[in-house]
Amino acid sequence: MILIEEVLVSEDIIEKNFACNLNACKGACCIEGDYGAPLTKNELLIIEDLLETVFPYLPEASQNKIKEKGFATYNKEVKVDETALMDDGACVFMGHDELGITFCGIEKAYYDGKTTFKKPISCHLYPVRVKKNEAVGFEALNYDKWDICSAACDNGNKKQIRIYEFSKEALIRQYGEEFYTDLDNAAKDLGHK
Repeated sequence: MILIEEVLVSEDIIEKNFACNLNACKGACCIEGDYGAPLTKNELLIIEDLLETVFPYLPEASQNKIKEKGFATYNKEVKVDETALMDDGACVFMGHDELGITFCGIEKAYYDGKTTFKKPISCHLYPVRVKKNEAVGFEALNYDKWDICSAACDNGNKKQIRIYEFSKEALIRQYGEEFYTDLDNAAKDLGHK
């Protein structure tokens, strides 16, 4: 682990390569797994306010699920709010394009200029996961290695894109330009660039 502005960063994030390959995985991370996407308290409010804007981008089944049960649930096991899931385990904000690749309805609304909120930061940062330790007041960034992302690892190796480079926009969104510059410099200092 290295320390960047009070945030512990796993060396995997600067050593390992990763670049999503949606043609290979079809966006399986929006379908697989046991939990929804973690949401901050602020994101709960933002998403609540933009639901009507996002609804046209969602399948009818997702709209109905959100109307009936809401868009978020509280996970007692990990003590975090998260996006609700459909009965098949898919995120309620997920749809499929004509090629069968998943998309985020929130993100589609963003790219269409309907909202300034791109998507939950936990999704944007992926495969970087944030672990907060409230007791000592720090955050740790870890690489969430998952077998469904093997094509992303292969693609990252082929293109020589480090995890932190792939997640640059999200890291800047969450921590700022200076944080990213310091992280990039640390990577160079450690000989990983």
